[in-house]
Amino acid sequence: MQLQDQVALITGAGGGIGTSIAYALADAGANVVINDVVEEAARKVADEVETRGVNSLINTANITDEAQVVKMVDEVMETFGRVDILINNAGITRDGLLVRMDEAQWDLVLDVNLKGAFLCTKAVARPMMKGRYGRIINMASVSGVGGNAGQANYSASKGGLIALTKTTAQELAGRNITCNALAPGFIETAMTHQLAEETREAWLSRIPLGRPGSAEDVAQGVLFLAGPGSSYITGQVINIDGGLIM
Repeated sequence: MQLQDQVALITGAGGGIGTSIAYALADAGANVVINDVVEEAARKVADEVETRGVNSLINTANITDEAQVVKMVDEVMETFGRVDILINNAGITRDGLLVRMDEAQWDLVLDVNLKGAFLCTKAVARPMMKGRYGRIINMASVSGVGGNAGQANYSASKGGLIALTKTTAQELAGRNITCNALAPGFIETAMTHQLAEETREAWLSRIPLGRPGSAEDVAQGVLFLAGPGSSYITGQVINIDGGLIM
């Protein structure tokens, strides 16, 4: 119970990796704020979280809207009186070759994946600074580290998120707030299940460990960065990719 009584805000927690993160933090004793634009999905996660003996709070804020983000953090403070951990997990893809990608596809991915993380970080920074403690964990991607053909918008958003991580770490370190990023590789999610078999095999052939990762693998990385064992780690990017881009 290394996170006993702490409060964790997770964006995009209604499914996939976000849900696994919510369960892992709840198992460690944290109260969990589940943000997702799909209320029904968030409610299912909240119900499961509470079976673990902690409290939950559902929030459906659109993280690309600053007013909604500020209201969300205000609600967290009113409910729990603190926010200790922020997981900027919400993310989307709109894949396509650069020359065929339209402006709307670019803007939407950058808005959710990068602007959303900026707005949430900005909103939690003040209460964390006041409490002189915080753990901010950004969900980047190996695509943001090494690029990926067909994902100009996604790779740019995740590369920008890595840069935001480092800047946030520098600005908030003096208040005992760390900021790190995780860069997952080929993770088993609903998205990867839709890939053609030949595409899947091509990815797996590039992974030294020979298998895809799981949402739980990523959640364990979050648990480490959120806990006391990472207190002297900030501004770092940890690849969770089975050696894919070592």
